[in-house]
Amino acid sequence: MATPLSSVQQQQSRGFWLRTLHQWHWISSAVCLIGMLLFAATGITLNHASRIEATPQVVNRQLTLPAPVLASLGERTDGQAPLPRSVSRWLDDQLVISIGRRPAEWSDGEVYLSMPSPGGDAWLSIDRDTGAVEYEATTRGWVSYFNDLHKGRNAGPAWGWFLDIFAVACLVFCITGLFLLHLHARQRRMTWPLVGLGLMVPLLIALILIH
Repeated sequence: MATPLSSVQQQQSRGFWLRTLHQWHWISSAVCLIGMLLFAATGITLNHASRIEATPQVVNRQLTLPAPVLASLGERTDGQAPLPRSVSRWLDDQLVISIGRRPAEWSDGEVYLSMPSPGGDAWLSIDRDTGAVEYEATTRGWVSYFNDLHKGRNAGPAWGWFLDIFAVACLVFCITGLFLLHLHARQRRMTWPLVGLGLMVPLLIALILIH
């Protein structure tokens, strides 16, 4: 039989864990709220991607590098390396794009630069003899854009870091929620049956209906 002192200590311990778990639960939920809404919505669009029609828009332009800019390409003939800054700045201004320090593919007669992005793709080639530039960009709409963000496709390192932080926040949210369920389970009899249902439904679908 528990003594009054041990009962008080148990209540104090329970109160401490409730406050701590509630604090981390609401902080993690606030951090990942918008991300979870985005990923839930794009989960639906990805699941029905074949039914959502997209009309790609293609832009094609031809330019010619000025002689001084063409000369700055130098003598490199193979391998991968970023475009010289004078070339990338001129192309940025003319095409209204941001090339940055993306690596290009160099060969004897051509420099080819691939510029994939979420929801689209782009590339340009430079004829090293004439300075002729061909640029083509394809966009597939906002649904494709957010779908690619969901997958982390061609979104860059900053988005990759966000995905990692978001995943950690989701883990904290779920784990603290699990412990809160444990602490409240005595007053809520359907707690563990519902948790079990959430486990068994996807498990049975995976084992029985996925081939």
